[in-house]
Amino acid sequence: MKEEINKKIIRETVISLILFMIILSFVNIVVAESDWPAYNACCEKTEYGAWCQNTQEANCDESYRKTPTSCDATSFCKLGCCVDSEEGLCMKNTPQKVCEISSGTWLDDEECNVAQCDLGCCVLGDQASFVTLTRCKRLSRIYGLETNFKRDIGNEAECILLAHAQDKGACVFEIEGERTCTFTTRAECTGSKKSGNVTGEAEFFKDYLCSADELATSCGPTRKTMCVEGEDEVYFKDSCGNPANIYDANRIYSKDASYWQRVFHKSESCGYDKGNIKSKNCGNCDYLMGSICGEGDASYGDYYCRDLNCYNTLNGYNYRNGESWCEFGGTENDDGLDPAGSRYFRHICMHGEEIIEPCADFRNDVCIEESFGGGFGDFTEAACRVNRWTDCIDQFTEESCLNTDKRDCFWVKGVHYDGSASQNEAQQLASQDEEKKSVGIVQGGYICLPKNPPGLEFWSDGNAKSICSLGNSKQVVEFEAGLFGDPKCKENCDVLETKWVDNMNRVCMSLGDCGAHTNFIGDYTDDGIVWKQNGKRKNIQTGLLENVEESSESSSVEAVTSEDEIGDDYEEFEGTQTGGEDEQMFNE
Repeated sequence: MKEEINKKIIRETVISLILFMIILSFVNIVVAESDWPAYNACCEKTEYGAWCQNTQEANCDESYRKTPTSCDATSFCKLGCCVDSEEGLCMKNTPQKVCEISSGTWLDDEECNVAQCDLGCCVLGDQASFVTLTRCKRLSRIYGLETNFKRDIGNEAECILLAHAQDKGACVFEIEGERTCTFTTRAECTGSKKSGNVTGEAEFFKDYLCSADELATSCGPTRKTMCVEGEDEVYFKDSCGNPANIYDANRIYSKDASYWQRVFHKSESCGYDKGNIKSKNCGNCDYLMGSICGEGDASYGDYYCRDLNCYNTLNGYNYRNGESWCEFGGTENDDGLDPAGSRYFRHICMHGEEIIEPCADFRNDVCIEESFGGGFGDFTEAACRVNRWTDCIDQFTEESCLNTDKRDCFWVKGVHYDGSASQNEAQQLASQDEEKKSVGIVQGGYICLPKNPPGLEFWSDGNAKSICSLGNSKQVVEFEAGLFGDPKCKENCDVLETKWVDNMNRVCMSLGDCGAHTNFIGDYTDDGIVWKQNGKRKNIQTGLLENVEESSESSSVEAVTSEDEIGDDYEEFEGTQTGGEDEQMFNE
């Protein structure tokens, strides 16, 4: 019997072994089949839009590269570090092609072990993020905060703990047997030692006020208020001198006990997004809306939202806190007519006070301003910048003259500067008889002049004479004998009209402190222009056609810088600079 049992056991064991071998063989076959690669090519891009994929060759987009190897072995899909310099992001194990199409910079380092990818703790108010320095600067700019990047924080866990340290709440401790409280940060509560006979460790309660009933401290609610350094709002003050929530006359303890238990956010408080200027009942001030905590008459306490805006400024308008605008210190400010001694000024509204900042003297600077739209309405900003006038007269086309990216000029019709004439015009003038050729500012065409003429040091040997002399003009007029022997104008007769003198004077004024003009206090002088006909000086106020002497076949009308000797057959205009109150003359 025992032998039969043993045979039976042996038989069953053999059968089991055979079955095990069959199963093992089947498993090996399955495993072998599963080990067979499911791909036969690396596609730079698949038909489905995926980049750098190991897949079947039939799935590859024929417009891109492919290779019968793994993507790890290719150059175009090689893994490395992709750096987004604008956002400050570093992406490990990124294919080179994927990085290029996302406008990143690819580096041959899969783990991004490069300096620009070094991580640190970026503190953003009461939050923190473990990022690169570039990313920290980007986030700080988005939230309007100063960059606070700590390189000595080595991991994300420490960075998060650092953020928790900035949590605010009630710090409760016992001193001389009394349970008291200070509203502070977690770091200050747990890291600093309290003065006096402190018993036990301080306990921190995030987002709790020291006046909370459940904390059972000696600090209680009051109807007093206070300003907090670095904050815009007016706050309630508890009996221990700690700030509580934002002042709201309708939420004193007797009206709303819950308002004295936990911290209420600014958006949960009265008058949110309104500024509450001079409100007796609400202290939710907002600096961007022109208010900040200051002394004033309120329903409770001695503080309210002080008005920071400016009213009835020197130009008669009202401005918000932080706005700036331009003012011109002269009698007029049309193109090319800035009077001698005038200047540009930048005005700023700062904490309710109008502050005046002069731009550079001699109109070396001009003031520009622009208004921007936003959530709080239009906001005006101004700045002083360099007056770009020096190359105006050298511009030959309207397009170049009015190119505001390069210069500050304006385009005038009716005259042109012979120094800026075209080559053909210059050749034609050169071929004429020098004695019969008009020079300087010449009739016809266009001229480019400074929109904001420069101020000149007319009282010293500076550049005044050379600049004003650009407005000189010598005009040759031909006459012929009339029926009764009187001279009759034959050619270039327009320059004998008063309008021509006015136009010439306008050109001179636009060159600088030149011409017959007013100064910045409104005093006028015509000493800034000299007019001569046939060598005899004439009064510009009398008109050009009076006292014209008989001449030969030609005479000239000329404007020059100095009284150069002109023959008796010439008539000339001569000018000097316009100065300050004494007003030196300028040339036309």
